[in-house]
Amino acid sequence: MRFLARHCARLALPVFATVMLGAVLSGCGSGISLDEPIEGPMWRLVQLGGEPVAPGSEAQVQFDRSSGRVSGSGGCNRVSGSFTRSGITLRIGQLASTRMACTDPVRGANEAQFISALQTTASYRLAGPGQLALLDASGRTVATLNSASR
Repeated sequence: MRFLARHCARLALPVFATVMLGAVLSGCGSGISLDEPIEGPMWRLVQLGGEPVAPGSEAQVQFDRSSGRVSGSGGCNRVSGSFTRSGITLRIGQLASTRMACTDPVRGANEAQFISALQTTASYRLAGPGQLALLDASGRTVATLNSASR
């Protein structure tokens, strides 16, 4: 019995320290939960890479948790596909798109770049309330979106 008591006492401090370290680290950063859902709101594109998108862009996406589908607009065409999210990991499957012609060449170029950004997304970061940053595998921001309610 004494062996068991001594063994448990030796384990208690490391376990307590690990739990406390986890609590302290989870409080660091922005205060936004890393597993905060992105599903639900319509996310409107505001930046591609580090460049702002021209006002009036209709590029936007919405993630639906129940169906595992993402849908929206690239700016000219409707897009849809599948997605999976676990924690901050976000993978968007092959996207299907309508084939409408973009009359504005800048809008067409933005759409192509936005779809490419969606396809290369490996994770995400909530940069603030109502702001979603899509990141590639190297952690670079490929697109920034605001929730439509902002």
